Amino acid sequence: MYRILGFFPKNIAYYKEALLHKSSTVRSAKGYKLNNERLEFLGDAILDALVADVVYRHFEGKREGFLTNTRSKIVQRETLNKIAVEIGLDKLIKYSSHSTNHNSYMCGNAFEALVGAIYLDLGYDACMYFIQERILHRLINIDKVAYKEVNFKSKLIEWSQKNKVKLEFRLVEQKQEVGSPVFISEVLIEDLVGGSGTGYSKKESQQAAAKQALGRLKKDSEFLDSVFAVKKERNVTVEINDGVSVILEDEDPVIVYKEQDIHLEEDESQTEDTETLKKTDSVEQIIAAAEEEAFRGNLK
Repeated sequence: MYRILGFFPKNIAYYKEALLHKSSTVRSAKGYKLNNERLEFLGDAILDALVADVVYRHFEGKREGFLTNTRSKIVQRETLNKIAVEIGLDKLIKYSSHSTNHNSYMCGNAFEALVGAIYLDLGYDACMYFIQERILHRLINIDKVAYKEVNFKSKLIEWSQKNKVKLEFRLVEQKQEVGSPVFISEVLIEDLVGGSGTGYSKKESQQAAAKQALGRLKKDSEFLDSVFAVKKERNVTVEINDGVSVILEDEDPVIVYKEQDIHLEEDESQTEDTETLKKTDSVEQIIAAAEEEAFRGNLK
């Protein structure tokens, strides 16, 4: 643990709990099931505060929107997963081999729980030392992250591909505001509305919808469970239409990406994502393109 933290813990019990995934079978002396979800809740809040503190001091004079976006890029779950693996935290997590397939954020959750453990054990200053000296200075280039354009739609497509989940972007409305077209899109995950977004192009509205959906998948465990419950129950028929990618698993076809709209008049700038995906010949190419866009440059 010293190799990861850079200091010796005082109360090792906090750190042991931080490494217990909810699928583990470890119980307390009183028979209660132990896991890291409470520490994850605490660590999530502490980590937001720590990164906000660092970003505020690092980018003097920058506006609130820029600071918020930069913090979000640093604490996004994909980045935390990569950090957890980089420092070796993934090798210490205790979990059941029978845990469900949508625990792809297990390492990132454990990292947040670790921050919560440090806070309870040694306080805010120790947390700040850990984040600044062991994480930011070694693994993340703050300036590079801050000015990197995040493609939330690609990230969501990548997540759906990895989890074999049906995904659909739908343009639901187009209107005029002060002479400019405004688009409203929503994203459906297993036919459940995951998020909606507004923008001055279809692309921009889809990005906003995808960002909201990713936030729900990270924060709303009930929504995440509902998505996989619907996935488990649905009966899929063999059908391939334009704009639909199909992946075969155990000989059962699963529609994993679809895009449609209500055939509204759009500006030219909104067609970029659709054209790119239509030219993609296989699911493997979609995944590769999404991974390259989603993770390029987050870590040194």
